[in-house]
Amino acid sequence: MMMKKIVLGILLLLSHGLATSAQIKIGYEVSFKEPQAHYAEVEMNVSGLLKDYVDVKMPVWAPGSYLVREFAKNVEGFMASAGNKALKLEKIKKNTWRIYTANAKSFKVNYRVYAFELSVRTSFVDATHAFLSPTGIFIYPDKMISSPSTVKIVPFKGWSKVSTGMKPVAGSAFTYTAPNFDILFDSPIEVGNQEVFDFMAAGVKHEVAMYGGGNYDKERLKVDMAKVVTQITAIYGENPNTNYTFIVHNTSRGGGGLEHLNSTVLGATKDDYNTPEGYNGFLSLVAHEYHHLWNVKRLRPVALGPFNYDNENYTTDLWIAEGFTAYYENKIMLRAGFLSPDNFINTMIGAMSGVINTPGAAVQSAADASFDAWIKYYRPNENSNNSSVSYYSKGEIIGMLMDLEITNATKGTHSLDDVMKAMYDQCKTTGKGYTDAEFKARVEAVSGINFTDFYAKYVTGTHPIEYAKYLGYIGIDVKDANDGKNVPYLGISTRRTEGLINIAAVSRNSAAWTDGLNVNDQVISVDGITPDGAVERMAVVTGKKVGDVLRFKVKRDGVEQDINVKLKVTPNVMLAPSMAASVSDVQRQVMKKWMGL
Repeated sequence: MMMKKIVLGILLLLSHGLATSAQIKIGYEVSFKEPQAHYAEVEMNVSGLLKDYVDVKMPVWAPGSYLVREFAKNVEGFMASAGNKALKLEKIKKNTWRIYTANAKSFKVNYRVYAFELSVRTSFVDATHAFLSPTGIFIYPDKMISSPSTVKIVPFKGWSKVSTGMKPVAGSAFTYTAPNFDILFDSPIEVGNQEVFDFMAAGVKHEVAMYGGGNYDKERLKVDMAKVVTQITAIYGENPNTNYTFIVHNTSRGGGGLEHLNSTVLGATKDDYNTPEGYNGFLSLVAHEYHHLWNVKRLRPVALGPFNYDNENYTTDLWIAEGFTAYYENKIMLRAGFLSPDNFINTMIGAMSGVINTPGAAVQSAADASFDAWIKYYRPNENSNNSSVSYYSKGEIIGMLMDLEITNATKGTHSLDDVMKAMYDQCKTTGKGYTDAEFKARVEAVSGINFTDFYAKYVTGTHPIEYAKYLGYIGIDVKDANDGKNVPYLGISTRRTEGLINIAAVSRNSAAWTDGLNVNDQVISVDGITPDGAVERMAVVTGKKVGDVLRFKVKRDGVEQDINVKLKVTPNVMLAPSMAASVSDVQRQVMKKWMGL
């Protein structure tokens, strides 16, 4: 009898807790009183949260962009009230406010956000439109990340459209709902008079919201974006969404993208759609960000979700999350018919050359580059090329090498596609991200060979890329055209500022590095000749030999100095590919499977 009472008491307690939780309501209203001054006005209304005080927080970073950006720095005019009574509050941390609610049945918080950084990861408001990147706009009650909320947008006068991946609330104009804050923070919002069109692909309705105009042909984009979507979906066998939103900011010099669960934000150059390079560049960006719908958003490293919005979320696997996505954007462009096989191979060989010729690739591993993204990738300096490597670039090449290794080991029956699909299925089944060991084990299971040496060389190590070996798997001979030629090398890059030529970077172990040219040195003359574009084009080494000395006169901190630089042999490779004289049936099969044609 006593046990029944205890059980009944527990059930009553749990049911009371659930009822209390269900009664908590969180809603937001965003309006724009002074958009020309770049402000968004935010009101948060909370009811049913009966506590002595409530801590509310703003995230310090945006998932997908691995840098602590301190969004709370843009908040001002923070106040709270219950009814007509102002509530006491204090800021207790850089991103946290404590509101003394005294068990009020409901309270509201009002604040303004200054938004004047137009990028895919930050908010921007002006007289023409508003782009709301949610991690920099919405605060949330501490420890209530799983709570649902609603968002009502009040467009500025003359604005008529809202574009977002969030689910609309029936019967309420410009009002949306999110089942939890992870979804809210993953749902960017565009407000204004953007052109909106849509297309169907892979059974999913896709909406495209174009801000800023441009010379794009929307009918052509509908067809070609659908091809990209179809090819990516084919890898995974299913599309996890019922709707998807592209928010595109067309500006004079746009670029970049940021992935979200059922949407993305893209930056594009408005006048580049009518050039082959510009158009394919945009479709490549579409392919990259859309592939994140699987790789990162669902097929993800275990550290990337659930998120800690207060601090860095460390992972050694961004070479997979971002690097493989960079690799696949080219494969998708090939399979969708926007790249020829020759262009695809040349693109990949060019990417390989870029990594090989990065001095930092011999210093920092792909795993370390991933882990240190928070302090290095988004904060480059003049020495970054010497001390680090991009997890995008190195990861792209690891993806290529791994793909070729798998395809060659299985004689063209399997590829990296099979690994990605299997890992997506695993994450979907378990509801968790993968570990380093799990991903490696899957690669080994698909390929049937051990990848320990591969990981030691290319993932956790800085081993030189064995380009001849891997391209040989597909019948391509590749040589270093610089080998044996003793090409002279200076090792600087320059920038022109107000007519002056200054050194912008010095490459590790180059002649300039060894003999003491410095970043920010103003070049006065080279061999007694006043510098012109020849210095910028590195034409000063034309006609010179290894061992020749260039006489630099530079101004450093206002003081002129003479520095003699003895030219060295270039460390850079120039990969020259050609088809092998004899290509086996296995090499042809590996080539076919690798390309997916």
